[in-house]
Amino acid sequence: MRRREFITLLGGAAAWPLGAHAQQADRVRRIGILWIIAETDPQYAINREAFTKQLHQLGWRAGDNVHIDHRSAAVDANRQRAYAAELIGLAPDLIVAEGTPGLAAAQLATRTVPIIFVNVTDPVGQGFVESLARPGGNATGFTLYEFSMGTKWLEIVRELMPLVKKVGFMFNPTMAPFSGLYFRSVQEGARTFGIEPYSIPVDDESGVGRSLSSLGQQPDSGLIVLLDAFTLHNRNLIIHQVARYRIPAVYTVRQFSESGGLVSYGVDFANQYRQAAIYADRILKGAKPGELPIQQPTKYELVINLKTARALGLTVPPTLLARADEVIE
Repeated sequence: MRRREFITLLGGAAAWPLGAHAQQADRVRRIGILWIIAETDPQYAINREAFTKQLHQLGWRAGDNVHIDHRSAAVDANRQRAYAAELIGLAPDLIVAEGTPGLAAAQLATRTVPIIFVNVTDPVGQGFVESLARPGGNATGFTLYEFSMGTKWLEIVRELMPLVKKVGFMFNPTMAPFSGLYFRSVQEGARTFGIEPYSIPVDDESGVGRSLSSLGQQPDSGLIVLLDAFTLHNRNLIIHQVARYRIPAVYTVRQFSESGGLVSYGVDFANQYRQAAIYADRILKGAKPGELPIQQPTKYELVINLKTARALGLTVPPTLLARADEVIE
């Protein structure tokens, strides 16, 4: 081989990895998002915008260098699993999974594609990850749970209804296998306030009506409605029945107050999706999900619906109004 040919060949070989790296960096990345919130829910658009806007600020532009596939399965577990498998079939670089059902479906579909979960209560206790600090495996993300939340919900009930003696705790046992964590938090706060808490598991729509009819017949009783896919999907039914029996109720996400519920106090969902976009950026740049710590909530929202309070004949204390992030007139 002539010297000039050898040098040309050597130079091409040296340049090849750089060219390959540039080609890899320039390729369009793919993200799949598995939602359990319905596309018709106003919060869906808020969460979606929060995620894509944060991605854009980090240099990822949908339709340019990143493609995002969306699937929404609401409360149907079979559709959640089918959509998770469908998203994996599109060969994504990562999956964003919403809620405990979404994460369960995503992990059933893949143990290799990186998963960022959002709004999951107990990822360690349910066996999704090894620990909060070192998740291991292919999943990391953002939790909904913090132990003092139960006490804060009870504080709001007491401010609205100082003579409250009993507080029901409503949830769907299938969609909220993590409900025990929250109920223990409520029980702890109840001991402090001298309130009797009791759980109200509801399996279907008829159970909602029966349970609230029974609660409404007990004087000085309040209600806490836990967020899960069932209660969120049936929030209009729950709010209607609560109003029918004139029960002071505290909800755990703002969608309930926006739909006519009295008060909500819970995690800022949009902020969780902004944080998820930051993790997505890190993973797309080479970070391993199992080495990114799971983060607990730091930002909460208190929303008060004054129209509903007036309909229930309740006076919202000025101190509670002053703490509200939003007051719906």
